[in-house]
Amino acid sequence: MKLGEVLESDGRVPLPPYIKREADASDLHTYQTAHAVNEGSVAAPTAGLHFSESLFSSIKSKGSKVTAVTLHVGAGTFKPMDSDDASKHEMHAERISVPMATIDLLKKAILEGSPLIPIGTTSTRTLESLYWWGVKLKLADCDQNSTELRVDQWDPYRVSQSVGGWNELPTAYEAVNAASEWAERTQQRAVTGDTSLMIVPGYKFALCDYLFTNTHQPRSTLLMLISSLVGGHQRTKRIYDHALRENYRFLSYGDGTLLQCSKGSQISRV
Repeated sequence: MKLGEVLESDGRVPLPPYIKREADASDLHTYQTAHAVNEGSVAAPTAGLHFSESLFSSIKSKGSKVTAVTLHVGAGTFKPMDSDDASKHEMHAERISVPMATIDLLKKAILEGSPLIPIGTTSTRTLESLYWWGVKLKLADCDQNSTELRVDQWDPYRVSQSVGGWNELPTAYEAVNAASEWAERTQQRAVTGDTSLMIVPGYKFALCDYLFTNTHQPRSTLLMLISSLVGGHQRTKRIYDHALRENYRFLSYGDGTLLQCSKGSQISRV
């Protein structure tokens, strides 16, 4: 019997460690997104739990485009920051895949000036990793003949420094197009590989205008991503203070928030 079959037969739904109860039969459905396809994550991308197929249909009927990416969430997503110095935190690599159809839609959206709205921090990190792989290809900062994406934890900060700053980086379209051309040249149906991208304050986003996300734990890398997006610690604190006052439900089975990327926290699109 294969390991996957054993887990399917005898395993339990891997609820996050802060949920202080055993998983039950209802979690098989509630702790899974309606659009899940590929096995491999140790946790659900919980912002996606808010979206049913009927809601996606409603969104599409209003003229918006919906597309899919894959990130296999690893156990490291629950690893707290154990130091006040972010540089001492080690991110675990996670497997991602961005289909060519999604890349084509991204390129079209960028040229049309349409807003990009990732659902969840996992989707955000996947899209941003796609950008950085394109940057590395365009700047010849990786093996051009590789058939797999590889984005390391500190690549954005190292590469931006090497070119003279964030404003000197390739545009979002240039990088996504470079990744697209690489995939075609290497005969890939998707841009697939490993990312350990860590987003900390000072980061500039390439493929995110708004982010739909749940709330996150203190001292987590996901909360640092939120802080980077909205413009720093004080803005993040105001958002979470509001959520507490209004009795939002927090974390995985909690309420969602729609956050706008702050001015000055984005890379040029075209």
